[in-house]
Amino acid sequence: MHLVPPVAAFGSVFLFRGLVLGLVVAALPLCWAIWTFNRLVRGRNRLREGWSGIEVQLKRRWELVPNLVRCVEAYRKHERETLEAVTRHRAEAAAARGVRAASGAETVLGRDLGNLLMLAESYPELKADANFRDLAKNLVEIEDDLQYARRYYNGCVRDQNNLVQGFPSMLVARLAGFSEGDYFEVENASERAAPSLRFMIE
Repeated sequence: MHLVPPVAAFGSVFLFRGLVLGLVVAALPLCWAIWTFNRLVRGRNRLREGWSGIEVQLKRRWELVPNLVRCVEAYRKHERETLEAVTRHRAEAAAARGVRAASGAETVLGRDLGNLLMLAESYPELKADANFRDLAKNLVEIEDDLQYARRYYNGCVRDQNNLVQGFPSMLVARLAGFSEGDYFEVENASERAAPSLRFMIE
């Protein structure tokens, strides 16, 4: 019977354990990089989901604008400048591409819509019009939904930017081509015209 010397056996076990430990230590950075990459992908997908929610509400708002303009126009033809500004800025908002461009265009449109709604304070017959009141109520609902969608999206932007800017996750983000997200800020038309709207929709 051939026996392995105890010293040689101990050396083989020690060598094997060292090899396994070395492989584990070498694999840890790779596992961390894969885990971080997957977090960045999930964050990017949440950003896309959040932006999709904002786009749905923006389209609802764009679709409401022509009806609102026609309703006001039927009562006050001489508010031409306000009506033309709303119509022009609606087209610009619909054509805007990217979060920054959309944010700026939607802020201008929101300001115009607020001004349009405030016309009801000057024209009692417009304020009393059932169609105008319904449109104003719909706009308030859309603005509320838009604000919820905006908060969700901006929360996703914050989380993604923390990963892209933070160390050491920024190393994976740069190597994989992930970039920071842009926050979406927009003026709420219903808040701008709050006194008028409260009277009309309550």
